[in-house]
Amino acid sequence: MKIEVVVDVKTTLGEGPLWDVEQERLYWIDSFDGRVFRATADGREIRSWDVPMKIGSMALRKDGSGAVVSLQRGFHLLDFATGDVTLIHDPEPDKPMNRLNDGKVDRRGRFFAGSMDTMEEGPSGGLYRLDPDFSVTRIDSGIICSNGPCWSPDDRTFYFADTWTGEIWAYDYDITTGAATNRRTFVRVDTSRGGAADGSTVDAEGYVWNALVYDGRLVRYAPDGSIDRVIDMPVKKITSVMFGGPKLDTLYVTSMAKPPLPRFPGDGVLRGSLFAITGLGIQGVAEPRFGG
Repeated sequence: MKIEVVVDVKTTLGEGPLWDVEQERLYWIDSFDGRVFRATADGREIRSWDVPMKIGSMALRKDGSGAVVSLQRGFHLLDFATGDVTLIHDPEPDKPMNRLNDGKVDRRGRFFAGSMDTMEEGPSGGLYRLDPDFSVTRIDSGIICSNGPCWSPDDRTFYFADTWTGEIWAYDYDITTGAATNRRTFVRVDTSRGGAADGSTVDAEGYVWNALVYDGRLVRYAPDGSIDRVIDMPVKKITSVMFGGPKLDTLYVTSMAKPPLPRFPGDGVLRGSLFAITGLGIQGVAEPRFGG
């Protein structure tokens, strides 16, 4: 196993690594600076787009012309050619202290993203599903900080974390309707070192990988919730994970250069870097695009 810095752009709050198998390009975001990045698997040909507010997550559209993005005030479309950003829907116009956060697309092209309390204290957030026809459905509520949506390879289980509950949840998932039901505790996260569950992905074997933000560890959980593997990263403030590269066997890890709240620790010179882990002997699953 080898851990390397792929891109050193010092993202204030790097998040949401996304490998697109069609373009063979890696995308990621800077949540606080409002920016979308794209690069090759080895960090070359870097391109970026600015968005007008904080961004929580993104997914490529089916035709590749742009992305659907969860911004501070709702779901938007980003046009890659023009840089234009267009509002689709704000699911929480009455909650000015919330913002949309982490999100991913299921294998029928639906975009799931949750919201969070910007102070990360009150359970004012929700989990939403944006369908290809741009209709929005609330899936869950009472969430402090939405993170880590992902699906099992057989599409029967949806995983999701409310970071400050100390838990990652599992739901029964109906791929036909997009319904997530029967929420239960998948794992109780070890928070004894100050870490908490952030972004997640599922590999081809059905194991869940989660980034323990502020703890600097990646944890691989078996489908039964047991810990299979732990990887120590060179920085504490890691934020999310995604398999990518031409063979889907490189694990990309984002990090933040500056914590969003003053109570969280700082890191060294590698803070905010985008990392790649190779030699794991494990492959990921191709991420779908948004749309019907």
